[in-house]
Order: sequence, then C-alpha cells, then structure tokens
Amino acid sequence: MHLQSQKSTMESSQLIKEILSAKIYDLAIETPLNKALKLSTKLKNEIYLKREDLQSVFSFKIRGAYNKMRKLDQNSLQRGVIAASAGNHAQGVAQAANHLHIPATIVMPTTTPQIKVDSVVEKNAEVILHGDNFDQACQRAFEIEKERGLTFIHPYDDWDVIAGQGTIGVEILKQLNEEPDYIFVPVGGGGIAAGVANFAKYLSPNTKIITVECEDSACFKEAFQLGEPTQLAEVGIFADGIAVGKIGENTFKALKDNVDEAITVSTDEICAAVKSIFEETRVVAEPAGATALAGVVKYIKENKLQNKRITTIISGANTSFGRLRHISERTELGAEKEALFAISIPEKKGSFRHFCQLLDGSSITEFNYRYNNPDQAQIFVGIELKDGDKSRLSIINNLQQSHIDHLDLSHNEIAKLHLRHMLGGQSAVKDEHFYRVQFPEKPGALLKFLNDLGSEFNITLFHYRNHASAHGRVLLGIQHPDSSLIEAQLKKIDYPYFPEDDNPACSLFSGN
Repeated sequence: MHLQSQKSTMESSQLIKEILSAKIYDLAIETPLNKALKLSTKLKNEIYLKREDLQSVFSFKIRGAYNKMRKLDQNSLQRGVIAASAGNHAQGVAQAANHLHIPATIVMPTTTPQIKVDSVVEKNAEVILHGDNFDQACQRAFEIEKERGLTFIHPYDDWDVIAGQGTIGVEILKQLNEEPDYIFVPVGGGGIAAGVANFAKYLSPNTKIITVECEDSACFKEAFQLGEPTQLAEVGIFADGIAVGKIGENTFKALKDNVDEAITVSTDEICAAVKSIFEETRVVAEPAGATALAGVVKYIKENKLQNKRITTIISGANTSFGRLRHISERTELGAEKEALFAISIPEKKGSFRHFCQLLDGSSITEFNYRYNNPDQAQIFVGIELKDGDKSRLSIINNLQQSHIDHLDLSHNEIAKLHLRHMLGGQSAVKDEHFYRVQFPEKPGALLKFLNDLGSEFNITLFHYRNHASAHGRVLLGIQHPDSSLIEAQLKKIDYPYFPEDDNPACSLFSGN
C-alpha cells in the first residue's frame, strides 16, 4: 500500500469538518436524489437513487480526485499528478487535472478497454499502458512518481479523497429532508463508503449504514469480521469498479465504527439491479454502480422490510457496450425470473411433452439437446419463473414426484458462463480433466498460455467468450492420466486457474 504524505489517522470530527469544507462544485455537480417509483411500489418501501452516474465523468470519482488535487500546493500542481486506474478514477483525475490546467499521467493496465483509454486521452492526460492488472499498473505508477517528482492521487485510501466522496452524504441528507432509515453504499477500496458513512452517522445517528460488495471480492466484509484489513486470496472481476483485494487502511478506520452491517450480492443479483436501474432511469449502470441497489433488493426480501425510507447510490455508468450481452444473459436469473436445470428423461417419444406438462404453465426459455444415448436424453433447459423461487420449488417438486432426475444449475457458474453456449453431443474422453482459467484480455495472451502449457498435454475442450472486460474466462479440458502433473504445469503459468472435475455440470454434459 502506497503511504500518503498525511496523518495516518483522522478523528471523526475532523473528517466531518473536511467533508463540509470540501469545495468541489466548480467541477463536480450536486446530483439529484430520485425516487425509484417502480421499485418502491414493488418492494413496498420508499427507495431513492443518488444519481452519481450524472457526473461529467459518469461516476462519483470526480469528487475525491478534485478535492485532493485542489488542496495541493502550487509547486506540486506545477509538477503534475499521477494515478493508476483502469476506469473511473483515471477519468476523475484526468478531468480534475484538465480543469486545474496541470499535467496528469495515468498508468492503465494493457487490458483496459480502448473506450476508457480514449476517454482519458480526450481529457489531455498522458496514458501509459503497463501490466496485466491494476497492481502491476500501480507499481509502475509509484516508480514514475519518484522518477518525475509527481504527486500520487490514491483512488480511495487518502483522507482528502474520502472527504470529497463524503459530500455525497451531505447532499443525501439535505435532499431527503427526513432521516433515512437505511443508506446502502458500495464498497471497493472504501472511499465512498467511508465518507458517506461518517457524515450520515454524525448527522443522522439512527440511520443504518449497510455496505454492499460483490460476493467474490468482499474485502471489507472480511475485514469487518476479523477486525483488521486482510488480503483476499482471490478477487472476482465482474464488478471491476469495486474489485479490490484489501480494504484501505484509512478507509477501514473510518468505516469500522460507522457500519451496521456488511452484506454481499451475487453477479446475477447485480445484473438484475442493472436492469432495474435501466427501467427506472433509462441509464445503463456499470456492475459496480448497480451493486448497492442489488444489496437493497436482497436485504428487503431477506428481512421482510416494509415502509422504510431507503437511499442507495448509483455510483457509476462507465460500462463497455460489449458487456451488455453478458449482463442481459444473467439478469433473469438474478431477478429469480429464470431457472436452469439439467434434466434426464427417457429417450422415447412423448418424453419431452410429458416434461413440459410438469412446468406449471411456465415457458421454456432455453433448450439444449442432442441425441447421444438410446435410453436416456440429457437436456439443458432454462425455465421462466412466474412467481420467483416459489415457482422453482414447485417445478422441482413436480419433477421429484414424477421420478425425473434433475439438477438445479441456476447457481452453477460453469453452467451459466460456458456450458449453456457449447452443448451439442457428448464425448467420453479418457483421463479428461476440467479447469477454469482466467486470461488477461489482450493480444497474445492465449498464445502465451498455450506455449507455457507445452505440448505434453492434449486439449480436449476449449470454450471462451469475450465479455468486453479486462479478463477473459476459459473452460478447458485437458487429457492426461495424472491431474497432479497438469496442475503442476498450470501453477508455473501466471494465470489464475480453478479445477472443475467435481463440478456436476461438467460431469453431466461431458460424457465422462
């Protein structure tokens, strides 16, 4: 963690003063707080959306970056600033620097989508592409900082940045006019959450602060439970704007005594929230920007809340158009409007019709089948759920009573990400083993992997789809009698991998 040239701790009262004195509105705007009419009616609570997607850089990051930079001394401003980012922070720093007429250098991973690189360049910042991920880009930024005598603008773990983000809390309480019962805030490194939580608890102590993270990058929840920042072993990449492996030291200090609960949501729940935001605003939020609303929906259902005043934040809308396909595919699952099943039915006339009669009038949304066995047909099917989980349980009950073998794949990532797009015939391959591998999305990454894997192993299955994110995900089948030798080789390759031999979806549809 890069150390900032400021106090390592700050009293809560001092942070409140810094938030109230943050002069950001010659660049940032006071965004509206809109009531989500459809969701409020559906969920029987008053739900308000803080529209940070309407900032000039389409995210809240402009607040903290500008607050930090406007407080620099004249010498530091003239030398310029540097930051590492693959998205929203980069645009915030570039916009603020352009406004202040100072030079800015942004180090971005080589996997950064071109649309984000172009957006930073348009704001007159110098872009340096380095490394496959944020950590590698950040390390290069530290080196350039020292070489050129620049000022590093941290994306979250800086008190001036935290104070800038805290102005969102000031606006929420002013605009709502009444104490909210709950404020739901997204957490990545913790900047926005720390600023909002501190101010809200100071002025409205009865308001409950709920932090929301993607379940595969929940660094604050881990720290909240253990009492100190802890590095996650693995970090999911779907909600890339909040995909942080360790909560900031300063942000954790500012959060730990001001948060009532820390919750997580799934990829599918985030996708459903993206759709809900679109239906309310006609804006397509990025996954990180929709995470807090996903938490609202989940928390209301699990706690059976009614007639509560709930505020949440649309923190950003910087998503690549190519990701919409993936988000759309997962939306119905996240909203409990679709279920996926593997079904075994007799390979004889009338079996499919009988199966359809067990669906309680629900429509089939997807059907994958190819003849393979004279006795049993193995099918992959998507089913519309008219009444959410109640419909799913009713269908499962009907299948059980009819003695039809079935496996619910609605929460099986391999099935949703890969198998539904590649089913055809089965092929039993001796000594076949399955792995998920994560590639940096850049030219030559696949060739490098194949070269590093070597010619000792036979690849028997390969499925990859581009989702316009920084990383591609592959389902890989490798033939070899000793899986330990495969994994020994995979460990030498600098790509994350996950064994999937025990995944029932692989077993059902591979033929092994």
